[in-house]
Amino acid sequence: MEEVVLNSSKMSCGHCKMAVENAAGALAGVSSVSADPESKRIEVTYDENMVSLDAIKKAIAEAGYPAE
Repeated sequence: MEEVVLNSSKMSCGHCKMAVENAAGALAGVSSVSADPESKRIEVTYDENMVSLDAIKKAIAEAGYPAE
């Protein structure tokens, strides 16, 4: 399992948190997602053999919250 911390300056509320967590969490291989709109941080734990970091970033971006 890999753990990564991403940052998304677009997050600002509870809706943002839910959108990010639902988008990344829907991917096979993602075991946990925790988004914090106050710190703009997204912590993701995932199986690198099942999903790539790029795919996770893409899913979050498609939800409207580009992350780096």
